[in-house]
Amino acid sequence: MESQKSDNKYATIHYHDYLALDNILNSQKLRSLEVGGKTAHDEMLFIVIHQVYELWFKQILHDLESIGELLGSETIEEKNIGIAVSRIDRIIKILKVATQQIDILETMSPLDFLDFRDYLFPASGFQSFQFRQVEAMLGLHKVGRITYGGHHYASFFDEKQKSILERLESQDSMLEIIQKWLERTPFISLENFNFLETYEKAVENMIAKEQNSITNSEYLGEKEKELRLKMLGDTSTYFASVFNPEKHQEMVTNGEITFSYKATLGALFISLYRDEPILRMPYQLLNSLMDMDELFTLWRFRHSQMVMRMIGKKIGTGGSSGHDYLLQTAIKHQIFKDLYNVSTLMIPRSELIPLPEEVKKELDFYFNQK
Repeated sequence: MESQKSDNKYATIHYHDYLALDNILNSQKLRSLEVGGKTAHDEMLFIVIHQVYELWFKQILHDLESIGELLGSETIEEKNIGIAVSRIDRIIKILKVATQQIDILETMSPLDFLDFRDYLFPASGFQSFQFRQVEAMLGLHKVGRITYGGHHYASFFDEKQKSILERLESQDSMLEIIQKWLERTPFISLENFNFLETYEKAVENMIAKEQNSITNSEYLGEKEKELRLKMLGDTSTYFASVFNPEKHQEMVTNGEITFSYKATLGALFISLYRDEPILRMPYQLLNSLMDMDELFTLWRFRHSQMVMRMIGKKIGTGGSSGHDYLLQTAIKHQIFKDLYNVSTLMIPRSELIPLPEEVKKELDFYFNQK
């Protein structure tokens, strides 16, 4: 009977044991008490908040790994895009909660923090191995990183952890997976439809109308007209990366953009014709990636402001420049900036040339019963 019980996959388990609460609830070790001999009351909050962050990072890693598997193959089932979107949306909600947690942390005053800060050296949030994994999986590699005190970002980890980060950097990140997926967008050039030609005509029409509106304005002076016309640009300025593949490659080489020429066209096509039924979910995928990227930026920024509030211009416990370092990561550690750049290339629906009927049929959901 005992062996039957142990083999039963539906054997009962207690809530306390299932969640391993003994391990979790006994993992808050107050250094103010252990080292200083006196409990700093708010150190408990500081530890709990950061432990919760690590649990959220674990869930984000779990979801990112599954998203990579769903989208990383050459042929992707349509339903997998929907599953990927739902899991990215969960990461988005986690990041919203993670940002709100800073409000709880800020119930601790700078004086409260100083009661135990000296016991934290040289610990630092920069040493969060899970968050470094998240960054690498998304596509933030060593080339694009703000250095931490002049050190390589992996230098604070042991050899096993370094090898994991190296492996993540050697395989396709989420950024690279999305780029390869966009490169396979099948509707950019069909036998009876050339997207780039129709788009260029639409851009020329849009610019001509705006130039005419500025030139004939009764409310603008000549200098202001000249300035606005210059800001408006033409097909050789903002749109050069789309109409000139060589210019696009030059921008990639200079680090201004990341996506390949084909991937950029794919993202643009999906964004412009998002209302076509079969493109709704791909557009939602791109939009969710931008939402996620934006929330990582917001979390970094709120973190930097919280640090400014707590320690001002002091050096961080790990030796970084504190607030300044965190603020720079918020500004420069965006992953999917190429998707934001697509907004520069957008044109009004009124200028968008309608798709041929045979192309619209390819982009529609239809049922043919023979």
